[in-house]
Amino acid sequence: MPLLSVRDLCVSIGRLQPLDRITLELEQGQILGVVGESGSGKSLTAMAIMGLLPLIGGGITGGSIQFDGTELVGLKEPAYRAIRGQKLALITQNPMTSLDPMRTVGWQIDQVALLHQGFSPKQARSRTLELLEQLRIPDAATVYHQFPHQMSGGMKQRIVIAMALMGDPALIVADEPTTALDVTIQAQIIQILVDLVRLRGLALILITHDMGVVAQACNKVVVLYGGRVVESNNVETIFAHPDHPYTRALIGCIAQTNQARGSLKGIPGVVPGVGDYASGCRYHPRCDRAQALCQSEVPAMREHSSGLVSCHFPEGAGRG
Repeated sequence: MPLLSVRDLCVSIGRLQPLDRITLELEQGQILGVVGESGSGKSLTAMAIMGLLPLIGGGITGGSIQFDGTELVGLKEPAYRAIRGQKLALITQNPMTSLDPMRTVGWQIDQVALLHQGFSPKQARSRTLELLEQLRIPDAATVYHQFPHQMSGGMKQRIVIAMALMGDPALIVADEPTTALDVTIQAQIIQILVDLVRLRGLALILITHDMGVVAQACNKVVVLYGGRVVESNNVETIFAHPDHPYTRALIGCIAQTNQARGSLKGIPGVVPGVGDYASGCRYHPRCDRAQALCQSEVPAMREHSSGLVSCHFPEGAGRG
């Protein structure tokens, strides 16, 4: 039984429906990459799973989110709060939006233990120092008393990870956790997350626009475009045989070490806004394989190449 199972999830904000029948699942000990350009619906998917849509005036209008045997759709906020921060944790892309600039980072991590674990202040402090050391933070006792502005971006992101881990979650949702960091620190943070999955046996949803990060860290991939899933499969198959033209285009954007200068590919056009989605396949205005059928009919999600693809003319059609 999957730890997390999302089925035909639909999300509306006012009269708009930015997410349309999102489906994904994740087992304990796995890392699922949710990938797509900005505006594809990745962060909204994370907010739906975390029960945070009301904060932006949104809501779930259809589908199911089952987590560890509990249906989350329709769950009242007090019951959701008992899960969120304890069994289910979120790492945001900008740690400064998660950290209080007026409080020391040690105090802030302690609060998670006091709120969700029922620890005494002494137990919380001990656990916080233990987590800081596990996250390879030098001189943890000094860092405990520091304020966020005294830290680098990479150090602040480690503090946010410590806050997520304090509740001993079964699933962490990491929403673009390395966006604001330089390449070297990005690699360090991703490796920390991968190691946590291996050592603790928890599950991780890694939301990113970077297929290189997906190749480095993930077991499975879900590709979003225009608020819909266009392809899902295991990492090896996705990179060896991408079936959807959008997946192929994303992989083509990865820089190679032996690549000639000026040969890096891009994807023409931009992701449309929620109110500007094309009819039929939402990717067809940018697709080099588009035909008349793509403009008029929404492609069904179907099994193909051991995974799922939503395309009338998938790349691997010749493979059966």
